[in-house]
Amino acid sequence: MGTRIGEPMPNIDPRIDAYIAKSADFAKPILKHIRKTVHTACPKVEETMKWSFPHFDYKGMLCSMAAFKEHCSFGFWKEKLVLGTNPGSKDGMGSFGKITSIADLPSKKVFLSLMKKAVELNDAGVKVVRAKPKAKKPLRVPPYLSAALKKNKKAQATFECFSPSHKREYLEWLTEAKTKDTRTKRLAITVEWLTEGKARNWKYMKK
Repeated sequence: MGTRIGEPMPNIDPRIDAYIAKSADFAKPILKHIRKTVHTACPKVEETMKWSFPHFDYKGMLCSMAAFKEHCSFGFWKEKLVLGTNPGSKDGMGSFGKITSIADLPSKKVFLSLMKKAVELNDAGVKVVRAKPKAKKPLRVPPYLSAALKKNKKAQATFECFSPSHKREYLEWLTEAKTKDTRTKRLAITVEWLTEGKARNWKYMKK
């Protein structure tokens, strides 16, 4: 980091300290390792929170990291230029796929080299042209959800007041279930969380 033991990390965001502290035990060392590598490669990097997870900016977006229930993810903003792959190509989970331990990341030397390459791209002002996302299909509430909501007015009211994006999160989760049993379990959870006024990803939302 370029700092002595006991000294604060430069350009830190206390929200990221809190994010790491609230993460699962397995995730803490991974997030700390990523954070340290980013700061080593770019001492002038700025930390921030975007979309409820940690981002690192330097002359524009540089990279980001996130912790989930059973894995972490890390992504270069200009992944294709840094790694030669399409953004999120590793199972849709960032530049290195699902990270469950520091061993899932490149070696310290390689990771630092990649980070410095990302920094050089931002220094040079290289822009990334991203393809426009495909238009999403219209929202359609499946009959089984409609029937369940009619039986629970509180859950129904919550769902109806949600934004289209929050509604879509629940609808996609339900319709992507592979088996009837899975769908039934997800439906029960959906009604429970809606009754409590919770969005599908409430666990990762900033309080």
